[in-house]
Amino acid sequence: MKKRYVIGIDEVGRGPLAGPVTVAAVALPATVSRKYLVSSSKYTLPPLRDSKRLTGKQREKWYRHLKNHSQIQYAVCHVQPSVIDRMNIREAANLAATRAFEKLLEQFASFPSLGRIMKHLSVLLDGGLYLNDSGFKIQDSRTRTVIRGDEKYTVIKLASIIAKVRRDRLMIRYHKRYPKFGFHIHKGYGTKAHMKAVRKHGVSAVHRQSFLKNI
Repeated sequence: MKKRYVIGIDEVGRGPLAGPVTVAAVALPATVSRKYLVSSSKYTLPPLRDSKRLTGKQREKWYRHLKNHSQIQYAVCHVQPSVIDRMNIREAANLAATRAFEKLLEQFASFPSLGRIMKHLSVLLDGGLYLNDSGFKIQDSRTRTVIRGDEKYTVIKLASIIAKVRRDRLMIRYHKRYPKFGFHIHKGYGTKAHMKAVRKHGVSAVHRQSFLKNI
């Protein structure tokens, strides 16, 4: 029996003033249900939702579960502010999505059955994301961008959680390098405290210059 995979792709960090746009791509066997994902956990998991509807602690619980789950493979890509400034946030997010997709499929490259996997693969992207031309060819009919996909599909919800956790952790590390801006609190978003810090201290190397023109 041929094993069919579904890949879900979602991004986090489209709107912040600082930090990368981060995309996660998650591969899930089509036979794996949400019920099985929950029941296979060592922890009591919160309901599976889009990352925006979970608390930080809830996302971390899901991330710990997914990180070592035998049925799940994933890859994460960050596209940094300098690249966002050079192109634009939409193109940068699509670049991150494409790189995460390619990185994920490279994990399958050692499988003798890669050709069969590609034939039975479908890709779901959350609304607004598209894949650029890639070294891994997949039929357009099996790649779909879904509006509010993070509310509808389990595999996109998983991608949203992984992307959010990984980006938040990166922003906390940036706080240690640039403690004046409070990245550990707002994760680079344009809060009043963040904008006040920018006006007082200027910008850091991880700020998006193109987002700060009117501040």
